[in-house]
Amino acid sequence: MRLFLIVLLSLVFFSSTHSRADTTTNNIIQKAEQGDADAQFNLGALYASNHGVPQDYKKARKWFLKAAEQGQALAQYSLGILYANGLGVPQDYKKARKWFLKATKQENASAQNNLGNIYNKGQGVPQDYKEASKWFFKAAKQGNAAAQNNLGALYANGQGVPQDYKEASKWYLKAAEQGNIDAQYNLGISYANGGIGVAQDYKEAKKWFLKATEQGYANAQYNLGILYANGLGVPQDYKEARKWFLKAAEQGYANAQFNLGFLYVNGQGVPQDYKEARKWFLKAAEQGNALAQYNLGNLYNNGLGVPQDYKEARKWYLKAVEQGIAEAQLNLGTLYHNGYGVPQDYKEARKWYLKAAEQGQALAKFNLGTLYANGQGVPQDHKKAIKWYLKSAKQGNIEAQNNLGTLYANGQGVPQNYKKAYAWFNIAASKGSKEAINNRNILSSILAPEALSQAQALSNKYFKLYVEPFQ
Repeated sequence: MRLFLIVLLSLVFFSSTHSRADTTTNNIIQKAEQGDADAQFNLGALYASNHGVPQDYKKARKWFLKAAEQGQALAQYSLGILYANGLGVPQDYKKARKWFLKATKQENASAQNNLGNIYNKGQGVPQDYKEASKWFFKAAKQGNAAAQNNLGALYANGQGVPQDYKEASKWYLKAAEQGNIDAQYNLGISYANGGIGVAQDYKEAKKWFLKATEQGYANAQYNLGILYANGLGVPQDYKEARKWFLKAAEQGYANAQFNLGFLYVNGQGVPQDYKEARKWFLKAAEQGNALAQYNLGNLYNNGLGVPQDYKEARKWYLKAVEQGIAEAQLNLGTLYHNGYGVPQDYKEARKWYLKAAEQGQALAKFNLGTLYANGQGVPQDHKKAIKWYLKSAKQGNIEAQNNLGTLYANGQGVPQNYKKAYAWFNIAASKGSKEAINNRNILSSILAPEALSQAQALSNKYFKLYVEPFQ
């Protein structure tokens, strides 16, 4: 959940005692030079916000300082903003804290919120969530929407306060009703996930995401796309999903760029277009999106929308494996296994298969079994082949189930056992494997009726354990 430090001055303060004539730049300058604190603040605000005078943060600081030294709270707060963001001065969180603290003594809510942010992020002070919560609470009680959102985030994460999702949702709601974009998004996330102080309610999530999208919030646009892509609280609608992914993607949101590419790969809501998919995968991949890197590798591996290029595929798989994507590890192993774009290297293939297998990737386990069965990159070892085939077969891999049957039938790595062989052949056959059907039929002609009945019972047991969970 994102917490933000206010970074720009967008409002110019004018004292209610000033006449219309006093609001002209010349009158503000005259009064500022005469020592009027409010005018000095206003002149600083003009320089900071490029209103009536060229933007000049150094001059803004000069006038804010004059007003701040007279105790003008908004000027003290504004000086803090300049130091916190390095505007016209070197960035200096200690000085920012100093001026925010002065403004808080006059109950300035924005200064309280920003002081909370400094403690929340440990900027110029040791990170201290309790101290952050203290200042967020002071500002939130005054109705400061940013502080209400930030306080909600602390309750959601149990930082500086006991974790309390209901309390988090309470503060998010207060901020969201004031139009705070981050709170609207956070409230949408709370409803989408459920159990975060509110019951799961995709329609309510959609409502709050929509409000945030009205302010152009890319995260909300992306999540709204997720709701439409998956039919959560709305009818499934890939065209509508594409619309929202595109809005977020055009703002550079990597997950949306990836999902947009995925829609083009699968022709969901758009005509299938691998070139367009590559365009969006590349944008996301260059931002470090691991799934985009993996899918970009797949396009090059298979020559989809691009000339087939195994070296380019390997490049993107390598980037994805650095982030632990098991399927990229598997495919990288396959390149080395077959010598595609690299010299054939069974040891290197085993290395990548093992990494993927350790993450539970069923096909990688099957491939490891095959390396051991054939003695490729490792000494031939049917016991280890059995081990990996069994792991893969239990995850529903048809080829592993058939090969496991073969090893039991031939007594390789295990005592010969036609019943177990039949059981695994029968399971693979039930999923359409022609080789397994043939092998099963051969064993059916060999086994005695009672043994065949026992083999089928064993097959049914395996089916319930290892096939039904994956259907």
